[in-house]
Amino acid sequence: MIIPALNEAARIAGAVASAWNAGADEVVVADGGSTDGTRKRAGSATRIVLARRGRAAQMNAGARAASGDVLLFLHADARLPAGAAAAVHTALAEPGVGGGAFRMRIDDPRPWFRAATALAQARAALCGITLGDQAIFARHADFAAAGGYRELPILEDLDFVERLRRRARFRVLRPEVTSSARRWNARGRWLTSLLNLSILLLFRAGVPATRLARLYR
Repeated sequence: MIIPALNEAARIAGAVASAWNAGADEVVVADGGSTDGTRKRAGSATRIVLARRGRAAQMNAGARAASGDVLLFLHADARLPAGAAAAVHTALAEPGVGGGAFRMRIDDPRPWFRAATALAQARAALCGITLGDQAIFARHADFAAAGGYRELPILEDLDFVERLRRRARFRVLRPEVTSSARRWNARGRWLTSLLNLSILLLFRAGVPATRLARLYR
């Protein structure tokens, strides 16, 4: 399992522990130059690699360092469900399946976030929009054949999944990854949701990721 991180000292130990508890064979932390002690607090990882800053570059570096046949990419502020590794291997044993992801729920129990979770799950099920906070996984060989992550400033995860889907079956598993509500709490719930939806629609309409990244910031 690969965890890209940048100044995640408060969360990285929890992410690494989540990966081990989920049944990981190895855990690679791909650090983008943290200055807050992230690497020190990721000490229980199998290895820590330094990478050029940027989530796509970091995940690609982590993939190169990983030795397993299966890659799973976990955000530092997300937590895997119990038995996630076994669920991944079961899914990949199905004919033609080359990758997948989990359903996602936000870790805030308030009604607004329960509704946001339901909408995110519907988006994935009905529109096929799968993002990195769902813990994307793929066979190492299929990841490489699809070209890995393009170094886009935003939505590198959606871009990769769309390319992977063109060459292999993609499964969204029922167990849920728990994702942090910190973005919504920091920027405002309505503004964050409106931005996220707008960016997804504009990306699908062909607006370059560089322009969308400026909008997101």
